[in-house]
Amino acid sequence: MEIAASILSADFMDLRQSLKQVDSADFLHVDVMDGHFVPNLTFGPCVLQNLSQYTNTPLDIHLMVDNPTFGIELFKELKPAYITIHLESTPHLHKIIHHIKNLGFKAGVSLNPATPLNGLEYIIADLDLVLFMSVNPGFGGQKFLPLVLDKIAHFKQKFPTYSGKIEVDGGINAKNALLLASYGANLLVVGSYLFNHENPTLALQELKRA
Repeated sequence: MEIAASILSADFMDLRQSLKQVDSADFLHVDVMDGHFVPNLTFGPCVLQNLSQYTNTPLDIHLMVDNPTFGIELFKELKPAYITIHLESTPHLHKIIHHIKNLGFKAGVSLNPATPLNGLEYIIADLDLVLFMSVNPGFGGQKFLPLVLDKIAHFKQKFPTYSGKIEVDGGINAKNALLLASYGANLLVVGSYLFNHENPTLALQELKRA
């Protein structure tokens, strides 16, 4: 199991120290919100522009925005490992996925809890990652929605040859991490559980053992 530590739940008044606590995470998950696609604002690239001075952990950028092309241009200088856009955010999914890949990054698509899988049918072969939201996006600290388990099971039946990452984001803790692993998830986004834990480093090790 790989873990992406969601910096949405970090202490932004002491971000450097927060990142040290999760230094062994496989990725840093960056939730970019525009206040339109989701009812919240997070941060722009200027907050993270010097991140490489303090950590070598690859970035997993999740664009929860109405204009994903604009978001890609804003954050491409950070040279992330993955850029993920929402299926619901664009009618030009194929074009934008290939734009991400042409920039040299791995490309992912995210689906909100109630979004069906049908929109993936003609793009699945081009995807490096599929992100299943297990909360309605916009805010950290929400409760995990079990419906994502059936959705992942359906996905694996529908796309049996898919070999990319199956990522899950929302309300994840040590208990449901084991359950998600049994359903085939192999990359978990964890925020509140990590950063609110009395020992984030230990919590991260426990999650990875899932």
